[in-house]
Amino acid sequence: MKISYLIGIGVASVAIAVIASLSQSYVDSSEEKIRVAFFPSIVHAVPIVGMENEVFKENLDEQIEIDVKIFDSGPQVIESLFSNSIDIAYVGPGPVINGYLKSDGNALKILAGAADGGASLVAQKDSGLDSIANFDGKRIAAPQISNTQDVSLRHYLSSNGLKPVETGGTVYVLNISNPDIFTLFAKGDIDGAWVPEPWATMLVQELDGVRIFNESQFWPDEEFSSVLLIARTDFVENNPIVIQNWIKSNEKTVQWINSNPEQTKKIYSEFLTDYMGKTLPDNIINESFSNLIITSDPLKKSVYTFAERADSLGYLGREGYDINEIFYEYDNSIVSSEENQNG
Repeated sequence: MKISYLIGIGVASVAIAVIASLSQSYVDSSEEKIRVAFFPSIVHAVPIVGMENEVFKENLDEQIEIDVKIFDSGPQVIESLFSNSIDIAYVGPGPVINGYLKSDGNALKILAGAADGGASLVAQKDSGLDSIANFDGKRIAAPQISNTQDVSLRHYLSSNGLKPVETGGTVYVLNISNPDIFTLFAKGDIDGAWVPEPWATMLVQELDGVRIFNESQFWPDEEFSSVLLIARTDFVENNPIVIQNWIKSNEKTVQWINSNPEQTKKIYSEFLTDYMGKTLPDNIINESFSNLIITSDPLKKSVYTFAERADSLGYLGREGYDINEIFYEYDNSIVSSEENQNG
């Protein structure tokens, strides 16, 4: 089986090359190709390691090709899923929930989890952002509007009686890409940023930023799903054995990562070098990994909580929402029956 990577790359910041553009092939799905999307980010260690170790191809027929597409934005992933150019993806809960509701619950299913945590608020030294009383007038950045970190930042402000300037408040919330956040932070043009790893650690170690808090502390049981494994609903229905074998491979990869942390870091570093032209310093990779948990548990409670928070911000429409059927119900009997037939 051939594994191909279709990547559009742009170099940004002194520390890491990140995706600035993206090559996509808008073709119909077939039984001989699986189009898989993920980010070149540490929180996406599961798909990166799973692909590099060829775990995902183990349970696939030899003629099936895995076509990998690298993205830098969750909303981009969902739009590509809508356009039928990807089948399986790893993405944060914000875009997943928005995509599910935008399609009236028809477009996608959550299959499993891939990461817990891995996001922080990082501030300039002497910014005063260690106290909520000093947030008035501050400029705080997060990635794309309605993405996972954006919702978390805005919910945090709302929970503390604050609002963004565009809704009559006093805090400037800037929605810009992670590379641009790095650049503006370096120039001193923003006071803080709510960002995922490795960007949070890069701001701390390379730009003398201060990690105000790890986002996990604001979630029930201090855990939240930051990366979910999803698939197009029609692909799930037409390929149940492939899907359930992928879920098993996802779990196997999670177990391998947790048993081999140093090898995982090496694989991630080599991935960045091979596909993006440069890697991160070991100290940034080490600290970034220490701020997240690799898990296949989708942490359903946190997904429902996230939806509540997004809805309170007006991101889920005015007529209410229903995500009760967003999770795929795993039927082990399908795979067991296939194994018995092949055995």
